[in-house]
Amino acid sequence: MGSADGRRYAARAMKSKPAAPRRASKSSAAVSRDARVDAYIERAAAFAQPVLHELRERLHAGCPGLVETIKWGAPAFEHHGFLAGMAAFKKHCAFGFWKNDLLVAEAAEWKQMSERLGRLTAIEDLPGKREFQRLVKRAMELNASGVKVARETKAKPAVVMHPELARALAASTKARQQFDAFSPSKQREYLEWIADAKAAATRQRRVEQAVEWIAEGKGRNWKYERC
Repeated sequence: MGSADGRRYAARAMKSKPAAPRRASKSSAAVSRDARVDAYIERAAAFAQPVLHELRERLHAGCPGLVETIKWGAPAFEHHGFLAGMAAFKKHCAFGFWKNDLLVAEAAEWKQMSERLGRLTAIEDLPGKREFQRLVKRAMELNASGVKVARETKAKPAVVMHPELARALAASTKARQQFDAFSPSKQREYLEWIADAKAAATRQRRVEQAVEWIAEGKGRNWKYERC
C-alpha cells in the first residue's frame, strides 16, 4: 500500500496464521460473498462504508471467482493466492495489492495510484474504474504466474548470555550439554527471558528455573509446544 498504514497492513501477511473457514452469504448466485466482510463494512465509520463497498464491487467486477475472507481482522481477497486487502481506520481507508511492489515497478503511473489507494477518505479519492481494473487484471496475472515477491529479512541482533546464566550452566554439565544441543532459536528464547528480567530477584528465579528445564531438555515454552 502506498501509505505507512497500507504498508504495515501488507507486511503483516508474512506472520499471519491461516484464516478461519470462510462463511459465504447467498446474496448472489454468481459472486461469492463473505458475511464477515459485510459486517466489517457495517461497523466502519460512515465515511469509510461507501469507499469499502466501492472497492469490493470493483474487485468482483474485475476478478470473476474472487474469494473473500478476513485476514488480520480486515477484509482480504484471494485469487490464486492472496490478491489484495483493505482496511478502515479512524480517518481514512487503505487498500493494497499483495504484489504491489511488482506492480509499481512496472509503471510510474501505478506507483502514484498505489500511493492514492493507501489513504482514501472518499470515493472521489479512488482512481478511475478503467485504471483500477487494469491494476486488478495485472495483479491477477502475477498471482496466476506464481511469481513471488522478494521480502527483506532483517537478522535479529545477537543476545548476549547474562553472566548469571553462564555461571549456572557452567555448574551443571547436563544443562550445559543440553543448551549447546538446542537450536539457535531455542537458545535465544532462554537468553531473552533472562535478559528481560528487571529485578535481580526475578532474574535469579528465572535462571534457576531455566537450568532445571534445560537439563530436562525442555525449551523455554515447552508447556505450549504440544497444545
